[in-house]
Amino acid sequence: MVAVLVLFVGAGVLVWASGNHEGRINTDAAGVAIEGYDPVAYFTRGAPVAGSADFTYDWDGVTWHFASAEHRDRFISDPEAYAPAYGGYCAWAVAEGKVAGINPAMWHIENGTLYLNYSAGTNRRFLSDVSGNTARADANWPQIRSGLDAEASE
Repeated sequence: MVAVLVLFVGAGVLVWASGNHEGRINTDAAGVAIEGYDPVAYFTRGAPVAGSADFTYDWDGVTWHFASAEHRDRFISDPEAYAPAYGGYCAWAVAEGKVAGINPAMWHIENGTLYLNYSAGTNRRFLSDVSGNTARADANWPQIRSGLDAEASE
């Protein structure tokens, strides 16, 4: 696992990420989004389910894995409905003005949006005030995303 610490001085954003990433999407070392887990399964099965290399789709510059052809096809029809918030980075970290990797087992769906977190502790903190934390993360994300996009293009 690679750890990156970057300070965007002009933007004032601290970015810490585990693993690799391609711009605004958090990926594992193989370049797969959300560590190969099926984003659709969180909605249809109510649980994290490992995807398969047999069912993939490239969207927003990265590869996504799915547990079935049906889940892949659902994602293809509306990727933004199933892709996790904040590029699949830890929602709590984004609320704090930074990015961090995730544990696919630490998740929450609120108002049709999938949020992933780094650990049980960050998930508890995120869930302690979902509306406040998402408001802070929503405010921070455009600046963070811009910094990630700039880093990826270097």
